[in-house]
Amino acid sequence: MERVIVAGVDRSARSRIAADWAAHEALLRGLPLRVVHVTPLAGLDAPQLWPYRPEVVAARVVAELAARHPTLDIDDVRLAGTAASALCSQSRDAEMVVLGLRGEGGFAGLSLGSTALAVAGASDCPVVLVPTGLAREGPVRRPDKVTLAVDARDPADGAIDFALDTARLRLVRLHALHAGAPPTAQPGRVSRAPSAPEFAARLDHEVALLSDVLRPWHEKYPYVQVLEDVVLFDPATALIRTSGNAELMVLGRGLGSGLGPVAYDVARHTRCPLAVVPA
Repeated sequence: MERVIVAGVDRSARSRIAADWAAHEALLRGLPLRVVHVTPLAGLDAPQLWPYRPEVVAARVVAELAARHPTLDIDDVRLAGTAASALCSQSRDAEMVVLGLRGEGGFAGLSLGSTALAVAGASDCPVVLVPTGLAREGPVRRPDKVTLAVDARDPADGAIDFALDTARLRLVRLHALHAGAPPTAQPGRVSRAPSAPEFAARLDHEVALLSDVLRPWHEKYPYVQVLEDVVLFDPATALIRTSGNAELMVLGRGLGSGLGPVAYDVARHTRCPLAVVPA
């Protein structure tokens, strides 16, 4: 089966921003790009759909991307049905699926669309969710090019491998961030803030856990510089703050379908593209 990057598009500018990100990633990885548009209006011909012509949505995006990236191997596909189901089907033979955080539907102020949420929670391959703000911010200096969210107590090997491989391809360092819970008062004792020695002891313990998790990966990716970082803070808040310094953030998705609470919060507020990697 041919490895391919899939970009899901609709009529929104948001999806075009995501498709352009996917085009750059396809060129970086030396893979073809498949631009997919899904319409629920199966069996209707163009006059009945006027002024919406689903057959030209993906084709127009392909034409725009081909003009900007003449060496890109790219084609378009139009499918009918539910967008999330169709894109999840595409994920079975894809290297990754790339979507905007939200599409043309929803309401003003919506940060995470239902299709992006559903695909990220059920895809067979990594899903990259691209925020609209990328276009407004323009070129920015992001010192932590690839950031990996690591739960040192339950590490996601797929996410670690994806993040290290991406850092290798981009020739940048990997920022591995583990957010551990701060020390709490013992049961039966009056609640109080942890002392400095208690805080330092917990931090040292979490640092050791993270180092143990990453140690075997240094042999597989010996040329990737890894910054091991531990914070004793709420994981979602720590990752959202860190996303402002990353070109890509990577986190794992557990067995089963659906995003966990941390991944869901990060997806709603991320300031950089977010890769959700299934177990």
